[in-house]
Amino acid sequence: MSRPADLHGSGEGRALVVLPTYNEAKNLPRIIPRILEQDERLDVLVVDDASPDGTGRIAAQLASSQDRILVLERPRKLGLGSAYLSGFREGLERGYALLFEMDADLSHDPAYLPEFLEAVRAHDVVIGSRYLRGVNVVNWPMSRLLLSYFANKYAHWVTGLPLTDCTGGYKCFRREVLEAIDFDRVSSTGYAFQIEMAFRAWKAGFDLAEIPIVFVERAEGESKMSSTIVREAVWRVWALRLRWLLRRL
Repeated sequence: MSRPADLHGSGEGRALVVLPTYNEAKNLPRIIPRILEQDERLDVLVVDDASPDGTGRIAAQLASSQDRILVLERPRKLGLGSAYLSGFREGLERGYALLFEMDADLSHDPAYLPEFLEAVRAHDVVIGSRYLRGVNVVNWPMSRLLLSYFANKYAHWVTGLPLTDCTGGYKCFRREVLEAIDFDRVSSTGYAFQIEMAFRAWKAGFDLAEIPIVFVERAEGESKMSSTIVREAVWRVWALRLRWLLRRL
């Protein structure tokens, strides 16, 4: 499939929702139709890391019956940040005007996609924020909620990012933003990947905006959160700030 984009500074044109997956066989058939029904300009790219539960096979079956669904199969589990970068490269090569980050586990409600499409008409990057209007997270234990909330405060303090949700993974980028970022220099995963992409876009002079969302913890499957991801975020923000100060970002 190849559809040329038609973006001339207006936010119009086709948009690609990049869905990294690992063991999301139960969620994928539920979320993809909900994405596609939001707007006819939206296509979906599933980036599957050889899920042992057959997610890749299900994605291929869905794609065979709908030309708005693309599948990128990778040989092994390579990480969230790597999956998004692979998806972005594919989307840019295919000429998409807008590229989304979105979780495949239904924690990011597809119903917000039209709001992103409207907001990106006036901004370069739009982030769905869990903390723009209070705390809007459902079904998290208090320990994880506090960890996320204060991690965002910490990331904001260290980097200066003008965001309430620096680690949010529901985003929309104009293609110009991603074209300005050297993907080979992006090495973060997890929380840190979200911070790094926002930081690089901001320091490149692009306009960041937030819209409020409600985040609902997954009902099916297991969370990919780990202590390793948290530790990476703690030190990575200092590395980003130092690189910026040394002009080595």
